[in-house]
Amino acid sequence: MPTTHLTQDRAGFGGRLHAPSVAACSLLVAALGFVLATAILSPLKDDVAWLLYVARKWLGGQRLYEDLVEVNPPLIIWIYAVPAWISQHFNWEPKVVASPFFAALVLAFAWWTACLLRGRAALFAHRVPTFAVIGTLLLLLPGVEFGQREHLLAASVLPYLVLFVRELEGEREPRWTALAVGVVAGLGCALKPTYAIAFVLMELAGALRGHRLFRVASLSAAAAAILYAAAVVIFDPAFLQKAVPLALALYGGTDTPCLQIMWESRRLLFGQGVVLVLYWANRETLARYSPFLRHMLLALTVFAVGATISYVLQGKNWFYHQLPATTAIVLALLLWLAILLVWRDLPRRRVVLTAPLLAISLVDFTLAGYDRMRPWVVAAVEPNLSTEVKLERLIKREKAHTYIAFSEWIALGFPVVNDTGVTWASRFDSMWALKGELWRARQDGGASKDFPVRDWVVKDFVANCPDIAVVDTKSGVNYVGVLIGSSPEFARAWSHYREIANFDRLKVLKRDSADCTSVAPGRQHASAMALEQP
Repeated sequence: MPTTHLTQDRAGFGGRLHAPSVAACSLLVAALGFVLATAILSPLKDDVAWLLYVARKWLGGQRLYEDLVEVNPPLIIWIYAVPAWISQHFNWEPKVVASPFFAALVLAFAWWTACLLRGRAALFAHRVPTFAVIGTLLLLLPGVEFGQREHLLAASVLPYLVLFVRELEGEREPRWTALAVGVVAGLGCALKPTYAIAFVLMELAGALRGHRLFRVASLSAAAAAILYAAAVVIFDPAFLQKAVPLALALYGGTDTPCLQIMWESRRLLFGQGVVLVLYWANRETLARYSPFLRHMLLALTVFAVGATISYVLQGKNWFYHQLPATTAIVLALLLWLAILLVWRDLPRRRVVLTAPLLAISLVDFTLAGYDRMRPWVVAAVEPNLSTEVKLERLIKREKAHTYIAFSEWIALGFPVVNDTGVTWASRFDSMWALKGELWRARQDGGASKDFPVRDWVVKDFVANCPDIAVVDTKSGVNYVGVLIGSSPEFARAWSHYREIANFDRLKVLKRDSADCTSVAPGRQHASAMALEQP
């Protein structure tokens, strides 16, 4: 970085330290320390733990989408293979490597974004405070979902979005920067291809304002996505042959009605409405004083709308699916806050009328973030209270080598398996596929011949004969009862299990010394007991 730029970033008038830079960096350091400490002291998020497990098994030679059932495209496994390899090579806990790795990624994107923004408006005169604000948001906003695919996607798209606005302003496209930005954005979108809707909507909005659709950034993003798709076909054809059909057939079993998703998204929709109201009320002033900020706000909002459409179409009421849209709209709200605080030329009447809406939305997002963060912090401060830690200690106490959980809750398997080293006795991360098969059977009036999940679960169970089995009684489906009722082989195996613990509405059972292929004497009643389970 040139010395003049460094001086401008570090100092204000008269060579003094730039106060906003110092304050923002202090906030960033505090946020980084808080997130890393919380992530390392608390159990890993279930999805993250599962993907790290899959990456580690893949590095060990197991076949993705065949030996290990995963429905997401392989890019996320390839990325997670980096912290998985490091943790395996140095014999470190996965979360000790994964959390700093994800933090480094999102902070790198934040810095890149700040560099691209620098000097484009008075608010971005110094890149350090800009970097610190964006970095703090990317660290804190996901909460326990830190490191999820949508989190990485939201961070990777920010440089592309800034370059998009710069080019919309008529700035000449920096070729190599545009190439790199496009490749990163294309691969970021490839993590969850459904979010291509947000990119397409943003490009169409730009085209309506005279923006060229075919640019180095957009073409390189498309090329990166196409080359990645080709790599999947060549190196991981099982994804298209097995994972995609499985997901299309069974993943609907976890769908949430659209109206409920919209209701649960009311905070996000309200935030988008606030940004649009502010934009409309001050569009002429923005166009006169800072066209760049005007276009920046428009691009953030359009991307957020597109990402929200993608989230709703996925049909899953999971917060991390909202992360790309939430990141964009919170950045837009923070940008509006800075505009209202700094600019004196905005019509005072409009500011008075619209500022309360901005305050309400920001407070609403802050309170929601606090609610999401609190259980994560509690899990770090009081680990003995978490279900995962209780299971880990029980598995270690019983010296179990193999383990399975009959639940849709992935956390009963992961991070428990990651932290204990026990062998997971299933090709699935949880019973979601079995739930999907039961749902599909109700839809089609019979079991699926293409995806006999019950047979696969039974085969894995009998072959691995797990030492410890956990039954989640909170689940609405009695998976053990379903398997006993449809498979005599499973019923014989299950007759060897006796309950040894009961906590957090979980029943923990241990296998007798006998194998899983014969009926345990005097234990035939176990089948009936399982069928009566709530």
